[in-house]
Amino acid sequence: MMSVCIAAGVQASVAQNVPQLGKDPVEQVVSAMTTEEKVSLLVGTGMAGVGGQSAVVGSTQDLVPGAAGTTHGVARLGIPAIIVADGPAGLRINPTREGADATYYCTAFPIATLLASTWNTTLVHSVGVAMGEEVKEYGCDVLLGPALNFHRSPLCGRNFEYYSEDPYLTGKMASAMVQGVQSQGVGTSVKHFAVNSQETNRTGNDARLTPRALREIYLKGFEMVVKEAQPWTVMSSYNKINGEYDSESRSLLTTILREEWGFKGLVMTDWFGGKNAPAQIHAGNDLLMPGRPDQKQAILKAIENKQLSMEDVDTDVTRLLNLVLQSPHFQRYKYSDRPDLKAHAEVTRASAAGGMILLKNSGKALPLSPSIKKIAAYGTTSYDFIAGGTGSGDVHEAYTVSLVEGLEQAGYTLDEEVKAMYAKYRADEEAKRPKSDNPMMAFFNQPRIPEFVPEAAGVAAKAKEADIAFITIGRSSGEFQDRAIAGDFNLTEQEQALIKTVTEAFHKEGKKPS
Repeated sequence: MMSVCIAAGVQASVAQNVPQLGKDPVEQVVSAMTTEEKVSLLVGTGMAGVGGQSAVVGSTQDLVPGAAGTTHGVARLGIPAIIVADGPAGLRINPTREGADATYYCTAFPIATLLASTWNTTLVHSVGVAMGEEVKEYGCDVLLGPALNFHRSPLCGRNFEYYSEDPYLTGKMASAMVQGVQSQGVGTSVKHFAVNSQETNRTGNDARLTPRALREIYLKGFEMVVKEAQPWTVMSSYNKINGEYDSESRSLLTTILREEWGFKGLVMTDWFGGKNAPAQIHAGNDLLMPGRPDQKQAILKAIENKQLSMEDVDTDVTRLLNLVLQSPHFQRYKYSDRPDLKAHAEVTRASAAGGMILLKNSGKALPLSPSIKKIAAYGTTSYDFIAGGTGSGDVHEAYTVSLVEGLEQAGYTLDEEVKAMYAKYRADEEAKRPKSDNPMMAFFNQPRIPEFVPEAAGVAAKAKEADIAFITIGRSSGEFQDRAIAGDFNLTEQEQALIKTVTEAFHKEGKKPS
């Protein structure tokens, strides 16, 4: 019995002497870690659905279901795991949870391109504040956004996540967003650093450009946001620049980002980005996300073979611990799971209205004349509203308001026969789509159903009854694939026929701007 008591006392004494994050200097905590613990911190906990883990893609089921990923914790040193979650247009987590009656919807804020169109940094800051509150109240630590890549091509699948084709405007908008989000005590991860201008072949693309083009166009927005807002983290991009993967480039992540610009935070990879884990750590890419066992083994082997220095490892671990110290999880914040979604809907409406652009208003068609009472709404997008792009930039919002719903709520009368015609058409077309049980399919952009062209005689009859016709043409895009020119960027034959049929019928009845 005596020997047991002595052993227990020795263990307690050892435990008391172990440094604790937040109580002892970070350097002491790093020194007390084993090599394996250090390397574990630099590699995320994995992604559900990958490596034999949970079948729910992109979820962190034991913490915040639907979050993009987590870091490892080291309990004996007082280091908790922290949670990172998508995305640029609002927090992306699962709206429902197994065994829970509550819902966990988030606000779908206006996309970045629309926010940049406001030219209003104060308004964008207010969006960031609201977004940051949802991140914090839903138990997350870092929002994976904003995204601020350059609009090099109008066909880029993720242009909706990016602000502008102008580096200065991009930098100002992103700085306001970062400051707004981080005012709530949570972090941001500005992305995708850098020259991530396409989705097709995004992991194999090699961007070839001169130093001047790189700095004046593609890096300028990032430089501005780092110097003006100091984001907690930066996300390195998938692509190469002049033959070198961004996440493995020491000149980009250390020389430019840290030594020249003064960035103090952490760099994480985009999910599964890069090829050489030891090279990423040496470059100053501190955290490999979502994390794979082979990456950990590669780093441990490189340390053992003296191909990666412990100094590089300790530097990256120190940056990660400094991030953890800032996090709500480390502060033991008691999140509510109940952000003020009603107030945030008002922020969304105000910011969306501020960014809407009226390209042409021939004959003063808008605002609508007080004599307009009955509207015939054509085009499938009048009824099937596009709330935002797909992929990690999507949000699970509680509801959307279509064009026709908005008009009805504003007191206008919508032609019920036209509504019923589109409802039947949409139902019939959706029934033709192939069904899939693959949860990843919801992550991909799905083609819009073909546009419906009603019979000319029926439109002519409606032109006699309705005061005005609305035609709505819509497009969506998202991750993994860029847009096409034919049938996407350009109008389809059906869309052109719809516009011609409706305008001719209503103009014949004299119902056109004058």
